[in-house]
Amino acid sequence: MPHDDYELLKIRLDRGVAFVTIDHPPINLFDVALMLEIDRVGREMEASNDVRVVVFDSADPEFFIAHADVEMIELLPSDDGERPTELNIFHALVDRFRTMSKATIGKIEGIARGGGSEFLLSLDMRFAALGKAVLAQPEVALGIIPGGSGTQRLPRLMGRGRALEIVLGCDDFPADLAEQYGYVNRALPPQELGPFVDRLAYRIAGFPAHAIARAKEAVIGGEPPVIDGLLGEAHAFNATLGDAETRRRMRAFMDAGGQTREFETGLSDQLEKLGKNPEADPLD
Repeated sequence: MPHDDYELLKIRLDRGVAFVTIDHPPINLFDVALMLEIDRVGREMEASNDVRVVVFDSADPEFFIAHADVEMIELLPSDDGERPTELNIFHALVDRFRTMSKATIGKIEGIARGGGSEFLLSLDMRFAALGKAVLAQPEVALGIIPGGSGTQRLPRLMGRGRALEIVLGCDDFPADLAEQYGYVNRALPPQELGPFVDRLAYRIAGFPAHAIARAKEAVIGGEPPVIDGLLGEAHAFNATLGDAETRRRMRAFMDAGGQTREFETGLSDQLEKLGKNPEADPLD
């Protein structure tokens, strides 16, 4: 199956493993364009008889996926009305990787915050480079909540207390601490990460496709139901969008240099400044 017509993804298929590399400079922002391509590749991987394992990584050694596009979020309609009854586009996109009959793996060598973290949380396994990988859910600092499954995935992985530390604290979690909390499967030295993930992916891909699919189906069947929680998360996220303080914080974030490479590398230190008086210069 040809995969040469993607603009933001590079795809290589080898021995049952699809290696999908995100390449969307300058920071792999999870904007509409990247969402559309990841949604598309998810549908193609799900339908392919040639793929048993999907591995995601990044062409940028400093950024896996920075986070969802804040300017896109600013344009979303605020809705504090009825609770949704169907998954929204982003929830459906990430949940496909959780439920597809293929094993899905994230290889993390840089920053993955917000929607980037939530995308990784929807994969079956995550492996991170020590001293390089960083994960975080910084949404509450902007007056919103993790709206792409983070409030549901994190407590299932690590328990309520640690999940709330991540969601409410909005701080960066380096690879070693992420491993300790269960945010990632393992944290490995950078030079060992690639060989480890490759070996695991090829090993799984060498097993019968029907057994991989049935094993994953059985594991999912033993998990707490998630769809109702995702609908509740979407309702709570929508309810935050019309708040004046939310709007002020998102605009202050953008005005101060949000979504630029220099700003994003030090984002955790900048978030506390979003609470300044709105009459003051943003984040000075």
